Amino acid sequence: MALAPPSPGDESGALAGLRAAYQGRLIVDADEMAPFLTDWRKAWRGQAMAVVQPDTAQEVAKVVAWASANRVAVTPQGGNTGLAGGSPPLPTGRNIVLSTARLNRVRRIDPLNNTVTVEAGVILQILQQTAEAAGRLFPLSLAAEGSCTIGGNLSTNAGGTAVLRYGNARDLCLGLEVVTPQGELWDGLRSLRKDNTGYDLRDLYIGAEGTLGIITAAVMKLYPLPAAKVAAFVAVSSPEQAVALVQLAQARVGSTLTAFELISAPALGVVLKHFPASRSPFADTHPWNLLLEVSTPVDEAHGRGELEAMLETAFETGLALDAVVASSLAQSAALWALREKISEAQSLEGASIKHDISVPISNIAAFIPKGEAAIAGIAPGARLMAFGHLGDGNLHYNVSYPSGGDGAAFMALQGAINRAVHDLVAAADGSISAEHGLGLLRRDEAARYRPAVETALMRTIKQALDPLCIMNPGKVLPPQD
Repeated sequence: MALAPPSPGDESGALAGLRAAYQGRLIVDADEMAPFLTDWRKAWRGQAMAVVQPDTAQEVAKVVAWASANRVAVTPQGGNTGLAGGSPPLPTGRNIVLSTARLNRVRRIDPLNNTVTVEAGVILQILQQTAEAAGRLFPLSLAAEGSCTIGGNLSTNAGGTAVLRYGNARDLCLGLEVVTPQGELWDGLRSLRKDNTGYDLRDLYIGAEGTLGIITAAVMKLYPLPAAKVAAFVAVSSPEQAVALVQLAQARVGSTLTAFELISAPALGVVLKHFPASRSPFADTHPWNLLLEVSTPVDEAHGRGELEAMLETAFETGLALDAVVASSLAQSAALWALREKISEAQSLEGASIKHDISVPISNIAAFIPKGEAAIAGIAPGARLMAFGHLGDGNLHYNVSYPSGGDGAAFMALQGAINRAVHDLVAAADGSISAEHGLGLLRRDEAARYRPAVETALMRTIKQALDPLCIMNPGKVLPPQD
């Protein structure tokens, strides 16, 4: 069911009704609302009659109940750091943005049970620090952790650098508190690892991008703090060697391997270009680089010894061309900075076409050159900025315009390049959205590759839970005719 466009005079009356139903923070000034109406990349801009910032889950429920009664769309928004256009409202219709920024309390931490209960607006970095202060680890880690929120992480099923060892946001969540599209509050904040009492409602809301309800709080898993972390930078000649090194590392260091990142030569090159203080670990340029990290329960010397022993085997078998093992926390941080600055460096470099894809690790070595050949056929000279989480099969398969080329002309090829890459992803049994979600960016493309029965099942769930289609409309599923 589509929401009706506003009629003259509708907004003032609607806002008066909202104010009567809800006494929390309400933003209606255009300048104050502006940051909430566009996404982090400034690629989409919507409109809204107001931005609400409730302080409690009960206030969220009041706002959504009002929206349901008045047929007003609700766009949930956390840190607004998403990359797929899932967080801004639509440019038409009757919309409000519901920001969870003030739902920012850590309700309970239970080190004995290795769980923490947090509200949706808690910033990821704050949760990491809270866990560490209690002698525990919250392992979810990604570039936006200083501003993204737990509610957003769960709504997009965020991944990050530690998925290889600890899993996605979904794997780290035990229970949820959710406001339904009817304005009811479901308390599913269970801190159990075993609970077979019916349908797993939690999993419906994780990864749904706010289209089925609003996550207001969650119970998240914690882990013992590792005694030390040790990073290494390794050069290899090909994706085949990189994949083989994944197998070797897993066999030799097991579950202590917490990160395995792939960095192409062009991706490393733009970091060194735009961040002059950065230094390559190697004197020579290599086609592909790997960033590995082990988290050891013993001590730093033990972790370094495990990495060095594994890398010795890699040299003996011809898998590694060069390697550097960090000898201090500062060196580990410097190696990680080379990885973490890639996205910013690519933005500074200019026009680029981005893909957040997932491919079975066994298919990656064949996929990468096929994609490179397909891109070269469409945009000769384009530079492949591939990097990402090789250990779990997630690549940011980004493409920058040819050096000295025309950025605008290159971007005109975006549709053709997207289709070529995503067709190859589908042929490799992969996914065109690994950790960024669909939002508006990949909504229609995902529908193209998704089996019809799958889309029908998703629409059935949407219709059953949100029959008025007020929850983040236009995201994840394309509108029906």
